[in-house]
Formats: sequence, C-alpha cells, structure tokens
Amino acid sequence: MIHERLEDTLRRLKEERDEADRRYNDALTALDQAVTRVPDLPHPPPGYDEHQITPLNQSWDVSTPPATGGVKGRVAALVWRLMAPSFRKQTAFNSHLVDHLNRNVAAHRESTRAMDSMIALVREQLSALVAFEARLIQYLQQVTAYIDTKDRATGGQTLIVNAAVNGVADELAKRWESMVAREQRFDAKVSALNASHDELRTLVGVSQQAALAMKRELERLVAGGVVHPFPPRRVAHPDAPDLPPSHEASAFAPTLDAYKYVGFEDQFRGSQDVIRQRLESYLPFFDGASDVLDAGCGRGEFLDLLKARGIVARGLDLNHEMVEVCRARGLDVTEADVVSYLEGVPDGSLGGLFAAQVVEHLQPAYLLRVLELAHHKLGPGAPIVLETLNPACWVAFFESFIRDITHVWPLHPETLRYLVLASGFPRAQIEFRSPVPQQDKLQPIAAPPDSPLSDLVETFNANVEKLNARMFTYLDYAIVGKR
Repeated sequence: MIHERLEDTLRRLKEERDEADRRYNDALTALDQAVTRVPDLPHPPPGYDEHQITPLNQSWDVSTPPATGGVKGRVAALVWRLMAPSFRKQTAFNSHLVDHLNRNVAAHRESTRAMDSMIALVREQLSALVAFEARLIQYLQQVTAYIDTKDRATGGQTLIVNAAVNGVADELAKRWESMVAREQRFDAKVSALNASHDELRTLVGVSQQAALAMKRELERLVAGGVVHPFPPRRVAHPDAPDLPPSHEASAFAPTLDAYKYVGFEDQFRGSQDVIRQRLESYLPFFDGASDVLDAGCGRGEFLDLLKARGIVARGLDLNHEMVEVCRARGLDVTEADVVSYLEGVPDGSLGGLFAAQVVEHLQPAYLLRVLELAHHKLGPGAPIVLETLNPACWVAFFESFIRDITHVWPLHPETLRYLVLASGFPRAQIEFRSPVPQQDKLQPIAAPPDSPLSDLVETFNANVEKLNARMFTYLDYAIVGKR
C-alpha cells in the first residue's frame, strides 16, 4: 500500500472540507429561499340573511275566510267559496317553504361559524410553520460554528496528546536503555540462581531419601513394639471388651501412611463442599433420629450436615488422619473398625446408621457381619443408608471403582439389597444417584424418513439405547432400609 505524503494529505483534507462547506452553504441558501410565506387567506363569508324569516313565519297562512257581514260579506263569502281551494294550496306551499327555511337557519349559522374558525386556525398554523422554518434556518446556521469549535477543541486536545506522546516516547526510550542494563544484570543473577537451584534440588533429594529412611526405621520400631508414635488405631466402643482385629489391614491403613488417603480423596473424590452437596439429600431419612452413627465417616462431611440440622451423631473411621481432620472441627469421631465398634454397642441403642462409599472396601464375610450387627444395634424403625459405587455402570466401575486401590469387592445393587434384607431388615429399597451426564452417553444418529438406511439407523439407535441402559446409567446407588 502506497502512503501519501503529509502535505498531500493535509491539502486533500482541506479541499474536501471546502467542498463540504460549499455544498452546505448552497443547501442552506436553497432552504432559506424555500421558507413558507403566509398567503392572503379569504375573509369569512357574511352571516346568513335572516331579515325576512320573522315576516314569513307571520304571513304564510292565507286560507282564513273574511268575517264581514251584509251584502258585502255575502259577496265575499261567495267569492271565498270559489277561491278557497286555490288559497288552501297556496297555504300548504307556504307552510312547507317556511318550515324548510326555519330548519336551515341553524345549519347556515353553524356553517358560517365553522368556516370562520377554520380560516383562523389555518392562519394560525401557517404562522407557526413559518416561525418553525425560520428557527430551523437559524439552527442550521449555527451548526458550522458549533462544529468549528469542536474541531478547534479536538485540535487542541490533539496537540496536548501529541506533546504527551512525545514525552512518553522520550521516557520510554530512557527506560528502555535502563531495562537493557537491568536485563543484563538480571541474566547474571538468573545464572547464579540456577546454580543455587541445582544445589537446592540436590539437598531436597537427599532430604527425601533421609525422610524415607527415617520412615522405614520408624515402621520397623513400631512393628517390633519398641515405640508407639500414635494412639492405637483400632479403638472399639468405650464399653466394648478388648477384642482382636475383625479384618485384615488394608492399603493406607498404617498410621504413617494414613495421610496419603486423605490426599487421594481430596484429589479424586471431590472437595468437602462438593461431597456435602451430594450427601445433603440423605438428611430427610434421619429427621427425628438421635445417636446416628456415620460408619467410615472420612472427612466428616455428613457429620457436618447432621450437626447443622440438629441431629446428634458420631463418626467412625479407621484412617488416623481422617479422624484427626474431623476432630479438628469439633466432631465426635472414633478411630476403630466397624465390627469391633458395633460389638460394644448395646442392642437397639443406635438411632440410625449411615455409610457412604464404605461397603465396597469390605470383604464379603466382614460385610455380612457388619449388616448382622447393624440389625441388632439399631432401634425399631431406625434408618440404615448404605451408599456405594454402581458397578453395573461402565463409567462408575472403570473410572472410579478400579482407581481406588482400597476397593475390595464391587456390589451389584440387587446383591446389596438382598444382603440387607437377608440380615433381618424388613424393608430395603434401591435409590440410584448421580446420573451419567447426557453428553457422556452414546449418541443416536438421525436419517431422513425416506432414506434406504432407515432400518439400519433404527437398529443402530436401538443398540445405542441398550448400551446406554447398561453402561451409562447411574454412578452411585444407595440402599435405604429401616429396622
């Protein structure tokens, strides 16, 4: 693109401005010459002539016979009998004519007044139009001066901006030189920092190796019974006798590894706020209950919800760090396994039992023992809610179940419901939770009705529905029962 010189640009802009001024002035002159002038309007017509109306009303009847007596009267009566028909016709004509004139007097009066008002109104409107056009001409004459003042103000602001830009450019040039010098000094410091970073990385590696060696030594001392860094992990109910462990140790069960599962849940299961929102729908099952046990309470999200709803509850978990997280928020949580704890609880004393994402961590024999004890320890009518992953859903099994190495046994919804009923609970129903989002399911395809592939598309879509019904249903389910 070829750019014109500044002088040519200014000259071109001036010529365009002069041409615009000329066209504007010509248009303004033409508009001034076209201003409306008030014409000479006719005067109102004279009023309706009503001079003979009254005499006509008084003399229209000519059919009255003469009333004189004597010979003259008889002659007049004779003549009247001869002329009476003509007089009656004349009287009838006079009556119609006078009536017509009387009826039109008011109309002629109103017509005269209306015409007078119309002429006055037209004269007033024409005067107003002439005044408006005169003011319009005056307004248009001020536009050029107004725009000129705007141009001058803009020009002044442009000069100020140009001066400021020039000042900024000078300042930027100075700062650029300063930044170049600083960058050189920064590069030197970065080189030194990189050397320090390499040294720090070496020290961190040595520290990690030392920490791992210390952990292994501490585990060896704990296994040998030399030291006990934390309180015993298996704590039963306060009234329970000293019983042996009820199931084998699992991943993250050692106290020194407990913190790892806390981090695992934070990363893969969701934040505490997200879990509280998911568990909130279970609260109505425990309304009116007291002394609810949250078995495998984890970080204590459901205990927080029960506490906020005014329901007395306590928690239970094997993970030492989980217990400490709950106790830090003032929750009543015991570090123990479920069977050992329930064996020390009096029969019929619990007002409810809740376990979210717990039963899939248990061996089948241990789970059956938990359900049997729950049936004995819950009071009449007390609810039991067991939430777990839905292994019948492809997404839940492959995206969630096998990700957690502490999961032991997948439980089909019908299987867990049967185990609850077989343990003595009279009622138990399945409630599916967390449906797979629609966009994550298999999508059907569409084909025109007259397409030769319609049958194939219909078969394909039917198979898509079957696969969605088996593989992409609900991520979780809960068994909800009552004692």
